[in-house]
Formats: sequence, structure tokens, C-alpha cells
Amino acid sequence: MRQNGRVVAVLGPTNTGKTHYAIERMLAHRTGVIGLPLRLLAREVYDRIVALRGPSVVALVTGEERIVPPRTRYWVCTVEAMPQEIGADFVAIDEIQLCADPERGHVFTDRLLRARGLHETLFLGADTMRGAIAALVPEAQFTRRERLSELTYTGSKKISRMPPRSAIVGFSVENVYAIAELIRRQKGGCAVVMGALSPRTRNAQVELYQNGDVDFLVATDAIGMGLNLDIKHIAFAGLRKFDGRRMRPLQPGELAQIAGRAGRYMQPGTFGVTGEAPPLDDDVVQAITNHRFAPVTKLQWRNAALDFGGIDRLIASLETFTHDEWLTRTREVDDLQALRALSQNADIRARVTTGPDVRLLWDVCRIPDFRGISPAEHAGLLDRIFGFLHGGGQVPDDWIAGQIRRIDRADGDIDTLSKRLAYIRTWTYVAQRTGWVADESHWRDATRAVEDRLSDALHGALTQRFVDRRTSVLLRRLKQKESLVAEVNDKGEVTVEGQFVGRLEGFRFRQDASASADEAKTLRQASTAALRPALHLRADRFYNAPDTEIDFTEQGGLMWGDNAIGKLVAGPDALKPQVEVFVDDEAGPDVADKVKRRLQHFIDRKIAALFEPMLALQRDEALTGLARGFAFRLVEGLGIIPRDQVAAEVKELDQDARGALRKHGIRFGQFTVFMPLLLKPAPTRLRLVLWSLARGFQEFPESPPPGLVTVPNITDMPDGYYAMAGYRAAGQRAIRIDMLERLADLLRAKDSRAGFEANPDMLSITGMTLDQFADLMQGLGYSAERGEREKARAVVAEQAAPSDAAVDAAPPVEVAAQEDQPDDGAASDASAQEEPPATEVFYTFKWAPRRQGGGRPRGEQGERQGRGQAKPRDDRPKQTDGAPRPRKGKPGGKRPPREDRDKPMQARPPRHEKPIDPDNPFAAALMGLKVNK
Repeated sequence: MRQNGRVVAVLGPTNTGKTHYAIERMLAHRTGVIGLPLRLLAREVYDRIVALRGPSVVALVTGEERIVPPRTRYWVCTVEAMPQEIGADFVAIDEIQLCADPERGHVFTDRLLRARGLHETLFLGADTMRGAIAALVPEAQFTRRERLSELTYTGSKKISRMPPRSAIVGFSVENVYAIAELIRRQKGGCAVVMGALSPRTRNAQVELYQNGDVDFLVATDAIGMGLNLDIKHIAFAGLRKFDGRRMRPLQPGELAQIAGRAGRYMQPGTFGVTGEAPPLDDDVVQAITNHRFAPVTKLQWRNAALDFGGIDRLIASLETFTHDEWLTRTREVDDLQALRALSQNADIRARVTTGPDVRLLWDVCRIPDFRGISPAEHAGLLDRIFGFLHGGGQVPDDWIAGQIRRIDRADGDIDTLSKRLAYIRTWTYVAQRTGWVADESHWRDATRAVEDRLSDALHGALTQRFVDRRTSVLLRRLKQKESLVAEVNDKGEVTVEGQFVGRLEGFRFRQDASASADEAKTLRQASTAALRPALHLRADRFYNAPDTEIDFTEQGGLMWGDNAIGKLVAGPDALKPQVEVFVDDEAGPDVADKVKRRLQHFIDRKIAALFEPMLALQRDEALTGLARGFAFRLVEGLGIIPRDQVAAEVKELDQDARGALRKHGIRFGQFTVFMPLLLKPAPTRLRLVLWSLARGFQEFPESPPPGLVTVPNITDMPDGYYAMAGYRAAGQRAIRIDMLERLADLLRAKDSRAGFEANPDMLSITGMTLDQFADLMQGLGYSAERGEREKARAVVAEQAAPSDAAVDAAPPVEVAAQEDQPDDGAASDASAQEEPPATEVFYTFKWAPRRQGGGRPRGEQGERQGRGQAKPRDDRPKQTDGAPRPRKGKPGGKRPPREDRDKPMQARPPRHEKPIDPDNPFAAALMGLKVNK
């Protein structure tokens, strides 16, 4: 090539505008070629020139892409793919310091020595190449360009403290993925850039970073080769790399090439280390910041004058040594390894007999090992391709179609997609070689389409794995100080800018649990700012909601629908509880105040409605004296008081006071004084909550299921629980107090001293078996003597019907079945003799309030006495200890005459000086007794 053009070496650190200058110089000429170190960078420069001159005059030529319009004037290429015999006016080689690279350096050295433009040649790179270029290209002129911005070392930083717009550099795929995963958890996500990515995937990832969707980039040292990104800080996650043969430390110049990506144009940049990378030595830091490095003294070289007279002669020419002190023969790289492997194949040696055969074999060996499986696998593939091409043949369409079809799948994870992309690059390369396939245009389009599909899938997989789209969107909007739009659907799911972030439970935001701790902080910051208007609207809707949408739980919680929005706390007295609301601080005091006022209105109205009889009693100013005092005690007991606790007060009440209290629905039962209306399930449930609040319980005992006459007597319930629940504990079970009073009415008519048996009415009231009833009676203060007797047989139909009096006097009988009885009397007698007499169990109950030791029935009073919480009873029977009153013929009264002892005990005639109280629930029964007498 003619060498009468000007040769200029433009040297200096990164961010000096060298590549931009080369593009300007090339476009100033009629034709030009620029060689770049990476396919990625070639695509970037190609796009820039197309934007300036249009696609019709710009070509892109790499090992895997070939876009060559008919009127091409400007060629953008990788250094390996540069056309060298087209006579372009302008030639530029970028990153010329790669002449020292062990893998590809010999290609750059060849271009340094042989590539020239007719009018101008530019070598762009680091200042370390000045001596080598001056020695090897004596006609070269030198121009030094200074960095446009300052570069500063900031030391070591944790990834969690990495500033926005940072790039973290790793030196292996595994390292890059691990860092990217950590960034996703802590910072919301990152873009990933590696040299092995296709341009389409790389551009899509870079776009994520450049448009602000993510603030972090994780990359290999590929970003050190001219990729122009908006990076403010570079952090090295390691200081060693694998160079294809061994792990070695990075040289200061290599570190500077990467660190120089920080700070673009006039903006300053910083660099440092992170992760397990040790801090940089001061000497290295000074070298990087001052751009002073040891000069390159040896360039990698391989003989360009190849001998195609035979395989062995070709290998020998490739192994030729140089005697130039600036050059050193490159180590054996992939193409020479492949040639050696194929030269061992006897079949190939037999077929390669001419110069064109040797040249073809060498072209096949130069197919890069994109797959990286093993040298043997790669050699096997090259053997197959050479077999197709030898003798003027082509790669068969059906064979290459089958190879491509196996690769053309967009499913799988990142590693799988990356492998498929590497595989398709082989066939893209083959399709780019002139004459290797029948329809070059078709196969170039086909392989490019597969690469694009795989690239898009890989970009999607990288984004899905390493970018929390939700957090990144919110971060970008917050950074741009835009107002975020939050939406809450009918399920309470919250989306901000279309991204699901959590759900509203009442007035508390529960963000998505999948977010990490670091993500959660950012997510909450963005979400609460956007949710504030939504919370105000929700508070307005709640304030106007009807009481039917609000409820309380048995643990004192306050619910709006399915959401807990507050709880009850103890107030000045049991009937005036206060409200504590569950409202996030971020919602603001106005929302919290509105929710609190609405909940206080609700609970006040609920108490007023359910305890209306008791509150009316409290407000009745007509009650005076003892009646008013008793009313206070009853309100204090929330409408229920065991009678033994107020025995003295009840005794002191005259009939007028009792009548005034009964007008409010108060019932003076034998065991309990209570208001029957307050025994309904709803007041009972609320009463237990208010009582538990007043007692300061941490966990509230729940009310028994509604409708049950008896419930199990759980011994570890707090004192007073069963009374507040509307029950009285007796034995193994607790009985509802209103049903207990009905049972007491039946017991009054029985002789509790002589003993009596339970009748069906008693068992029906309690819903118990006879054994259960016996346990209940013992709990109420009765003894229960168990006995067995012969079960009475049924009376035959022919006998005279007994009188009513006889039926009443007779013991309970069980009517035997009359069907299938034999007519023969003798047979019947025989049958009767054969069958053993049936027996039945019965209990005789007697009033026995004093029980010793463990024989005392289990109940509330017995439990309290056993725990030392109640005084023991004295030996005298009292009216207030649960026994029937003496004046009704119960213990404590005068014994009847001996001749009358077998008769049932009768109630004492009513006292004539006092009329029967019409409000007494037994008034009708007492009036009936008077009439019968």
C-alpha cells in the first residue's frame, strides 16, 4: 500500500475525545476505514456515522456482521475484519496499545505496520505506545490529548454504599452475575454489559442504564474499550483476571483504561475498589490519576507472509521468529491450534494437496471458537465444514438449517441463552464468508434473525433476574421529582405507576414481602409519598361509612371490613373505653384523627345500643337511697352480679325498692341478680371485652358459643369470667344463669333434706344426662347419692288405669314394649323367669352446702375458696349461699310433724300482709296455689 499519506499517532488517556476526533477526520475524506477492538464498539461507531451520513454509504464489517451497501464510502470494522486493499483515503486504528495483548496483539501490530490511508492514517491509543510507534513507524507524527475531566481515587466502598451512576467491574461471568444479584437486592437493579453479549443485547442493557431505569452497571473490562457511558464512578470488584492461560494481576495501564470510563467530557469521575478487592497501592493510584505508565516495550507479532505451499510449510511460516527488538512472536492462539489439530488428520492431509486447498483450510481454521467447549470439539466442527467446502463445494442448506434450528429457541435461563448466542455466532460467521453457502443473503438474514431473537430473550432474562422493574421505575420518578400516581383496587392492592408495591390493610401499608431490606426502604419511600392522597380519600370514605361496616373483635380489635384499623384500650371506667388507631405515620395526623373520631363514635353508639337497659337504669333519677346504690353496683358489674356478693344489699331492699329495680328488667334470682336482656350474645360479647379491658388482660377470654345451656368449666379462666359470660360454674360444667334460675324454681318444690330425684323437666332444662346432672347439682351445693334398683315393668293393659295421684307417687317407670308378646300366660311367665330383671341408676339429691376436702364440688365459689380468695362458710346455713330459702320449707326452717314426713314438702303459705308482686315471674304460679287451697 502506498505510504505517502500523513501518519499521526493521537495518544493520551481515556476521555480525551480520540475516537470522536477520528470519526471527524474520516468524514472529512471521500473514503475511509476505521478498525475498532470490539464488535460492540464497531456497532456504536457505525450507528453514529449512519446518523451523520446515512446508511447507503456506510458499511459495517465484523466477523459476524456484514452490511455493505453498493455505494459504500466509509467502512466501520473490527480490526480483524478491516479490508486492506481498497485504497481508502483514510485509515484509523483505535486502541493501538492492544498491540501488546497476548491473544489479539499480533493483529493490531500487523495493522500498525501495514495499514495505511492514501492521505491520512491515525493510530489512537495510550501514550505508552509512543516509543514503539516511533521506532516502528519513523514517519509518524505525535499528538497528545489531555483528559477532559479529573479522575480521583476514593478508596474502598461497600456495594450497599455505592453512589448512583456507578459501574462495578468484575472479571468473570460468575463474578458479574453475583454482583448484579447483590445490586438488585440492595439498589433495585442494574444493567449488565459483557464482551460476549451481542450488540443488540448490549445496546438494550446500556439503554436501561442510560435512560435511568437503573442507576448501576455491572460489567467486565469490555467497558474499557471505548464504550461511552454516563458513568460517575468505577469500582473494581477484583484486581486479577484470567487471560486465557492463567490468572494474573491487572497492570496499571489496564486499570487506568477501565477507570477512565468514569467521568465523561467535562464531568469529573472517581474510581475505587469494592467487595473482596484490596485497596490499590499508592503508586498505582498515582499512575492512574496522573496518566503515567511504563511504556510498552514489546509488541505481539506473527508473520504475515504466509506460505501456502503445504500444511507443514504454512505452520512453519506462522511459527517464524522475528529479530526486531520491538517485536515478539505471539503465543500459539486458537487458529494455529486448530490447524495443528487438523494437520494430524490423515484424511485431511490426503485431500490438501494444492495451494488453494491449504488457503481454504487456513480460512476454516480461522473460524473463532465462539462455543468454547473444547479444542477437540472445535476441531471436529472445522473438519466437517472443511469437508463440505473442499473441492469447490458449499455447506449444505439442510445441514446448516438443522444446526440453526436446534439453536433457535428463546426459552431457558441466562446461561442457556448465552450458550445459544455463542453457537449462532459460528453460523453467522460461516454465512458471512463469500462462497461458503449457496444463498448467502438468505443465511445471513436467517442467522441474524435467530441472533436477534436470542438477544431479545437474553436481554429479557437479564432484566428479569437483575432488575427490580418496580423499584427502578419508582426510583427514576422520585429522582425526576415527578408526582407518583398510586392506585388502590377493591382488594386493597396498591400499584404505583403500574407497579405492584403492596397492599393497604385499613390505613396501614403492607409492602410486598418479596422486597429485600434495602429495597423495602426505597419502596416504602416511593409508595408512601404516592399513597398519601389515597389515604386521605380512604379516611373520608371511612368517616362516612355506616356502623354496619365496622365491628369489634373479642380481643378488642376494631375492624373495617376485613381490615384491623384500631383497638380498644381502657378508659376512665368500663363503659367508656378509648380508641387507639392503626394508621401509618406517613399518612399524617389528619387521617389518624379522623379515623380515631369515627371509631370512638362507633364504640360509644355500640355500648349505648347493647347496654341500653343498664344505661337507662344508670340515668333513672327516680331511684333513690338503697335502690340507687344497688343500681350503681349492678352497673359496675355490667348487668350481672352473683347474689352472694350482694346478699346484704338485697336483704336491705324493701319491696318498693325491689319493684323500682324490677321495672328496669332486673331479676333477683336465687343465684344471680341480673338483667335478662343483657344475656343475649351481642351484649355478652361486648361485656367480656369491656370487662377484660378494665382488668388489664393481655389476652381476652372469649364468650361461649351462643345458644348453649352449659359449657365446659375451664378451671384456668380468670375469676369472674363465667359470671360476665352469663354462666355459673358448677362441677364439670357451667350453666347459663337464666336456665339455672329456672332449675331453681323446680328445686324449690322438692324436699332437699329428705332427698329427691331428678325429674325429666330438670334434665330437659339443663340438656344433661343423669350423671352430668348429678355433677352439676354437687357443684351447686347438693350431695348426690348414687343407687341402682330394679326397673319397674309395664302394667298390662287389662288392669285398671291408676289414678293421677298414684302416678305422681309412683317412682319413674319404663314402659316395656307390648308387641310380639306370647298369648299363653304360662309361656309369658317362663319368659319372665328366664330374663334377668333390668336395673336402672338413680341419684338422691340432698342439700349439703358444706363439703370437706376434695369432696367440695368444683365451681366458682369452690375454686376461690381453694385458692384462698374467699372466706370459708360458717356451719350455719344461710339464705345467701345458694340454698333454697327457709321460709319455703328448705333447710333452716321448722321440721314438719313426723306423720307428715313422707309427704312432699309444701311451700309456706304466702304472707297475707304483703300482696303478690305482679312483676314477680312466679306471680301466676303463686296465685294458682292460692286458688287450689
